[in-house]
Amino acid sequence: MRLSRYFLPVLKETPAEAQIASHRLMLRAGMIKQASAGIYSWLPLGLKVLRNIERIVNEEQERAGHVPLLMPTLQGADLWRESGRYDAYGEEMLRIKDRQGREMLYGPTNEEMITDIFRSYVSSYKDLPLTLYHIQWKFRDEMRPRFGVMRGREFLMKDGYNFDLDYEAAMVAYDRHMVSYLRTYERMGLQAIPMRADSGPIGGEDTHEFLVLAETGESEVFYDSAILDLKLADRAVDYDDAAQLASIRSEWTTPYARTDETHDEGVFAEVPEERRRTSRGIEVGQIFYFGTKYSEPLGAMVANEKGERVPVHMGSHGIGVSRLLGAIIEASHDDKGIIWPEGVTPFHVGIVNLRQGDAACDAACAEIEAQVAAKGLEPLYDDRDERAGAKFATMDLIGLPWRITVGPRGIAAGKVELTSRRTGESEEMTVEEAVTRLAAIYAGH
Repeated sequence: MRLSRYFLPVLKETPAEAQIASHRLMLRAGMIKQASAGIYSWLPLGLKVLRNIERIVNEEQERAGHVPLLMPTLQGADLWRESGRYDAYGEEMLRIKDRQGREMLYGPTNEEMITDIFRSYVSSYKDLPLTLYHIQWKFRDEMRPRFGVMRGREFLMKDGYNFDLDYEAAMVAYDRHMVSYLRTYERMGLQAIPMRADSGPIGGEDTHEFLVLAETGESEVFYDSAILDLKLADRAVDYDDAAQLASIRSEWTTPYARTDETHDEGVFAEVPEERRRTSRGIEVGQIFYFGTKYSEPLGAMVANEKGERVPVHMGSHGIGVSRLLGAIIEASHDDKGIIWPEGVTPFHVGIVNLRQGDAACDAACAEIEAQVAAKGLEPLYDDRDERAGAKFATMDLIGLPWRITVGPRGIAAGKVELTSRRTGESEEMTVEEAVTRLAAIYAGH
């Protein structure tokens, strides 16, 4: 992609309504435009990151053996009346009527609908375990939407639902989700800490939130700093090995980590003083076990080995896909702009031509474009007739992890400059060396 042909409406001034870094930078970098309170259009650069996050979530869910489907945004009120939540959910639910006067709602979550799908087709324990998930737009009518995509009314969310014969099997599903989430966030360059949490209106007994540490987080968090040293990295995980999953869950949940809602000062005091930490955290996901809360009232039953009809045990597992953009920026930015982790960046490298129109520079940039693309990477070439400072400022603002700078003196010496956005360090090398280095960096992503 060449910047002269791309739609990238960057802003020089910070909009007055932007209160936190992610909202400010997403608006300035031309990623989103507000359509109405808490509802945004996703512009090309923002959409590319959103799709990268969605891709990672899908890959890790399918790796864990979860099965994708797609449920509608609009749901019938009758299902929610069956579960008893239609009136209980509150004013965050957007209730509407169609032209026939049928009561409907814009889905804030999908426990009822997925349970209805399950009860329509599954009747035997032999079809279990089963986890179904989708990535779909949700709507919750927040009274005070703010902070851009961090607390919007319309948002993209992955929600998954496990169906198991009993508590023990459901907890294997719980562990499977925890491990798959840890890997998902790591691939996005995030350290998301699982913390004992409150279940809220969804209900349930066992539940953990995943929080990214950031000064602008909505929750106060208390944790043992030892948890920051934990990484899955390239550890091989067998999602059919219940003992391995339980071991990893124990590894991440044994160190103290709780939100203010579940914080226990007495237990926290047992953590060595030098490892006690308090901070703010942004919630980017949550996993629940809620047993037969929905299967009993909605009649989601299976025949067990004895032929007895029993309600299935369920859990609900969510990842805030659109919210993750804000969380990543809050965790990874500086005073110049965004710093995208390699796993989610909209383009893999920016190419800056310092002398547009110079035959040698133009030819070198075209050659870099071709070589980068041949490695399966996507470059963004700034071919505008702009001064160098403006080009560098744009690249710093949109936050591509790597930049290749091409200038007349360097080309005369057979060199270009490869720069890391995160560290600011630059190194001169040949075009071939720069492209080979980039391919190696992205090989693990």
